[in-house]
Amino acid sequence: MMAAIGQALDRTDGTLKTTGEARYAAEFAPPRLVHAVIVQSTIASGAIVAIDAGAAQRMPGVLGVLTHLNAPRLPNGGKAAINPPAGRTLSLLQDAAVHYNGEPVALVVAESLEVAVAAAERVAIRYRNAPAELDFERAKARAHKPKDAGPERAADLAWGDADAALKTAPVRLVQTYTTPMEHHNPMEPHATVAAWEGDRLTLYDSTQYISGVKETVAKTFGIAPDKVRVVSPFVGGGFGCKGSTWSHVVLAAMAARRFARPVKLVLARPQMFGPVGGRPRTEQRITLGANPNGSLIAVRHDVVSHTSFMEDFSEPSAMPTRSLYACPNGATTHRLAQLAVGVPTFQRAPGESTGTFALESAMDELAYQLGIDPLELRLRNYAEVEPSTGKPWSSKMLRQCYAHAAQRFGWARRPMAPRSQRDGRLLVGWGMATATYPAHRWPASASVKLLPDGTALVRSGTQDLGTGTYTVMTQVAADALGIPVEKVRFELGDTLMPPAGVSGGSTTVASVAPAVQAACTQAREKKAAALAAGRGGEVIEAQASAKAGEEKEKFATRSFGAVFAEVRVDEDLGSISVPRIVADYSVGRLMNAKLAHSQLMGGLVWGVGMALLEESRLDIRYGRFVNANLAEYHVPVNADIGTLDIGFCDEDDRNFNPVGARGIGEIGITGISAAIANAVFHATGKRVRKLPIRLDDLI
Repeated sequence: MMAAIGQALDRTDGTLKTTGEARYAAEFAPPRLVHAVIVQSTIASGAIVAIDAGAAQRMPGVLGVLTHLNAPRLPNGGKAAINPPAGRTLSLLQDAAVHYNGEPVALVVAESLEVAVAAAERVAIRYRNAPAELDFERAKARAHKPKDAGPERAADLAWGDADAALKTAPVRLVQTYTTPMEHHNPMEPHATVAAWEGDRLTLYDSTQYISGVKETVAKTFGIAPDKVRVVSPFVGGGFGCKGSTWSHVVLAAMAARRFARPVKLVLARPQMFGPVGGRPRTEQRITLGANPNGSLIAVRHDVVSHTSFMEDFSEPSAMPTRSLYACPNGATTHRLAQLAVGVPTFQRAPGESTGTFALESAMDELAYQLGIDPLELRLRNYAEVEPSTGKPWSSKMLRQCYAHAAQRFGWARRPMAPRSQRDGRLLVGWGMATATYPAHRWPASASVKLLPDGTALVRSGTQDLGTGTYTVMTQVAADALGIPVEKVRFELGDTLMPPAGVSGGSTTVASVAPAVQAACTQAREKKAAALAAGRGGEVIEAQASAKAGEEKEKFATRSFGAVFAEVRVDEDLGSISVPRIVADYSVGRLMNAKLAHSQLMGGLVWGVGMALLEESRLDIRYGRFVNANLAEYHVPVNADIGTLDIGFCDEDDRNFNPVGARGIGEIGITGISAAIANAVFHATGKRVRKLPIRLDDLI
């Protein structure tokens, strides 16, 4: 029987999705379901002086309006579960304070969504304004150092003596690069259905972390975790914003308990801008010191990103600088500038996507300063070990990625000089960059039941964000059991199942697959023993757990890629198109070639948006995002995307985990924005150091 792992199998859940049978959070409808709508603040800082909910409450069909005046009191003021990233600082109607424009300040519950929306508009609130810092340029003058988030995510990290080395470096480059605020816009907005049965709470939630929601909600209410069940069989995209438990989840549960009815709370698209996080704005100053032959002597990468006054969140943009290039001296720092906005959060490849834009743009600038081909400069600084730690790589095939992608792209034919390629009135530019993302794994468990008919039921309390977890785990189980994939049924998305970690940081396959493999191997051995003893018709059950071992102490674990982009720029209009992208990746063992290709396609498409389109525009007078909708928050459409040529290195990283796979979901958005920016420079001779690149940057 051919091994299932690695095959380009169709999604096992594909039919459910294409026929509309897949049930997402908002599609669960317990009996007597009612609807809730959040009322948001309209000031950036201050306090509520008075709320008049009378008109709303008198509307037919309205059950009630929860405010800070009548909401249930929660243990420790609703702050009992603050333990980022799973538990955040939430807005749970416990006091009159207002921390940002758009903060939840009331909740209307009604028999229908239409009535709830209409009633929410009739809640009148009077505020006392307080000074609100909304100007990043002012706020960064008071930027502070965030707390370290463990050894691998220390706010500051240095090796060698970067400052001393930079003073004597024959060649120096000093530049500042900026990226804007961005917000997640998954097809499925945040949604929660909350239902109490006595003292037991069931949440149907669109989340990347069912176990995190269970723990956070239990702590917030001061109840035992086994009193909370979270169900999330399908998630219509998350990209980081659904990795934490946000205010709406707890508010839905509060309302369900108060009114003794199941409550559905779905965020409207504009409500996705603020209350559920977003990518922070960054300002990144990079200093490179090198020899005339291009070898790096020292690097500094100093990052300032915005955070909220409610809670610190750090965008770790200097992380790739600690790992990408061989350099004996380095210094990286992160600082936070507080603004009166909602708490930022993880957004696809947090830190790495913004950080690779800055670092890879700087490397391109250094290449031109030295007169060295940008690819050759990277090869001259190829890191055989992780420069900041000296650890060997668990596996790394970046050199092969460079070679394969460059050959397919035709990089050898690229003239070095800017503005040297033209197609009629269009200036043609070729740029490249390195992609990278760290590899991590969390503890996970799985169970398996072998049935007498030869089929298997495998379960793990993980999540599928549309990335293909159902399918990949089916493949892993089939190979471990030695049966066809058609005989395996894999289930997930319920906290009654064996627990698993967050589906974030490209960790799901790396974490859950070893647990599935271990449980199925154990079941197969039990089955063989039963057959040998003549007990062929019995049900066989097994459960196993897996977690990281000593590999993090022994190895640096990271994925890599090489990205090449062609742009065409209208010389008169400044419009930019990206007709083709060629990329190759070193991401460990491919579990499903089709799904891996799809994930990287999605990342590259988002990278085009990051480079040319995406930006959340904050009105610094009032603190409200002025483009909080999909009409004005621009993302790429089919017409914006040209040819995507994606390849993989044949790799199997057993140093990292027993299945040899590293994460794949996030690396695709790294490097690509820099490759496009570098191609724009090659086409026009204009260096743009901010994202997104606008028409007026080139005219």
